[in-house]
Amino acid sequence: MTAPRTPAPWRLAPGPVVCIGETMAALAPDPPSPLLTAPQLRLSVAGAESNVAMYLADHGIPVAWLSALGDDPLGHRVRTSVAASGVDVSYVRTDPHRPTGVLVKDPGPDGTRVHYYRRGSAASALGPDLLDGPPVSTAALLHLTGITPALSESCRDLVTRALSTEPGDRSYAVSFDVNHRAALWPDGTAPAVLRELADRADIVFVGLDEAQALWGEHLTEEAVRALLPHPRVLVVKDGARAATAFTDEGTVVVPTPRVTVVEAVGAGDAFAAGFLAGLLRGTGTTGALRLGHITAASALQVTGDHGPLPDPGGTEALLALSAREWAERTLVTPSA
Repeated sequence: MTAPRTPAPWRLAPGPVVCIGETMAALAPDPPSPLLTAPQLRLSVAGAESNVAMYLADHGIPVAWLSALGDDPLGHRVRTSVAASGVDVSYVRTDPHRPTGVLVKDPGPDGTRVHYYRRGSAASALGPDLLDGPPVSTAALLHLTGITPALSESCRDLVTRALSTEPGDRSYAVSFDVNHRAALWPDGTAPAVLRELADRADIVFVGLDEAQALWGEHLTEEAVRALLPHPRVLVVKDGARAATAFTDEGTVVVPTPRVTVVEAVGAGDAFAAGFLAGLLRGTGTTGALRLGHITAASALQVTGDHGPLPDPGGTEALLALSAREWAERTLVTPSA
């Protein structure tokens, strides 16, 4: 009698990544200080999905960013800045009738508040047709976040359609970062919508505090997994404590290394990019979690969303540390 075969663990196929979502021009006090008294502002770009794309490019992963920008100086600056990181922006649309969105950061002792000016922006008019043809049709992985479905009805239709096809019936995997922005969900629909969308994805990222705010203040990592049982990989991030990955092979926990925090905005996007790069490289779950932490550290130590990574040799050395050495390590990026 032949013993039943154990299914092979699911693996993310190597190939290009497509990140879809809005990127805005960003203004932030420089040096960091409350907006009310800041003597000057620095202009940069900010967008969860393009952050992921830029960090993936830093890791040597072929990646395209798919979005829309206004035909204005801020839009041209956003396009140029994202492209400078090695991201393919050739599919980004230019909308002659709608502006590029803007955000303003307001650092304070309790964290950074972000003020958005994105209503009626070019990216808010994106819709499901964006999924037809290249670059999506040739992607190995499509990365989305919970920000996009909050921007407009057509944007929600875009994300819903991307996740409506069963995983086995589409040519690409889908990763989804819950990325809850309460200010974008005034109607109170975020908990139900984001849970439904996340549970359709192959790979999901969510902060434990974020999950507690959405679905119950006493949730544990295991309870989050019970709420989202279908993703092949679920990563629950617990801030400065640890990141936990639930996979077909079991549960892996990797502690968050010590790091000097300048600003936390953008660290979640950096973590997602590092984790995805690890999966695409075949590092295994532990290696992917470590690469997520390493990449997040580069964002935590700069005022912008995109900081420099360690050199490849330094990254490999960090990935090779023993569990005890990793837990005792303080990460310092080249800019610190």
